[in-house]
Amino acid sequence: MKSLRTSLILFASMHLLPQIASAGIYDPQVGQPGSLGIPKSSPLFQEWASTVISFNPGPQDIANPGGPLVTFGSPTNALGSGNGDNTYGVVSLGDGGSITLGFDRPIANGAGADFAVFENGFLSGGAGLAFLELAFVDVSSDGINFFRFPSVSLTQTATQVGGFSLLDASNLHSLAGKYIAGYGTGFDLEDLVGISPLLNVNHIIQVRITDVVGSINPAYGSRDSLGNLINDPYSTPFASSGFDLNGVGVINAVPEPSSIALVAVGCAGLLAMIRRRSTTSSRS
Repeated sequence: MKSLRTSLILFASMHLLPQIASAGIYDPQVGQPGSLGIPKSSPLFQEWASTVISFNPGPQDIANPGGPLVTFGSPTNALGSGNGDNTYGVVSLGDGGSITLGFDRPIANGAGADFAVFENGFLSGGAGLAFLELAFVDVSSDGINFFRFPSVSLTQTATQVGGFSLLDASNLHSLAGKYIAGYGTGFDLEDLVGISPLLNVNHIIQVRITDVVGSINPAYGSRDSLGNLINDPYSTPFASSGFDLNGVGVINAVPEPSSIALVAVGCAGLLAMIRRRSTTSSRS
C-alpha cells in the first residue's frame, strides 16, 4: 500500500498516530535477535516466480463495494528477483485480492523453508515495530486444488490498527509480509504434509498470495487458522491498497531432468572406474 503519496503521509503523520503492538511469542522483526527473515540476496534461492497464472485485484476499501479497485503496479513486478528491496517495484493486491504465480521448476519439500514471499514493509516507531501488510499463502501441485499454510495472528483485536499504524512481527506466524522490504517470509512445505491426498508437497507448481483484510469488523475481516481476526493496517483506500508483492523466491526446487541425468552419468562413470581398478588389482 506504500505508494509515494501514502508513504509521505505516513512519515509526516507517524508521531500523531497510535502504534499498536506488543511483544509476542514468535520470531521478531529483522534487526532483532532471533529474526528469521531471509535476505533477498541470499544464495539459498535457486529460482524465482516466472509466470503470472492469474491476478484478481481487490477493492481499495472492502467496505465500499462500489469503489475503485487497486491499480498500483503491474502483476509482472512479482516475477524474478530484479526489484530487490525496491519499495515501488511491487504489485498491490487490494483488500482480499490475490495473485497466483507459476515457476519454471516445481518446489519441493526440503530442509527448512522451501520458498519465501517478499513485501515492502519498513521499520518505524521503535525497536521491532514496522509498517506491515499481510497475506495468506496457498500452494497447489495440480493448479486446481490449493491448500493454505496455517497462520496465526496474536495482535490484539480490541482496537483497530489504523491505516498508518505499526505491527510487531513477534505476534505473527506464517503470514507473508511479516518482515520489512528485502527480507522474505519463509514457508516450509513440511507444514502441509498429510493435509490432503490432492497435495504433493514435493511437486508444487503454483503459489497463491491472498491479501489479508485487516479489519476487526467481523463482516469484513480475515481470520487466521485459529479463528482470530487478523488486525493489520485498515483502512487504506488508495490505488496501492493491501499487500504489495515484491517477489517469491524458491529455496528447494525439483532438480531439472538434465541435472539428474548428469548425476546418473557421473555415478555410472565412477562405478565403471572402480570396477576397472578392482579388476586390475585382482590380476596383479
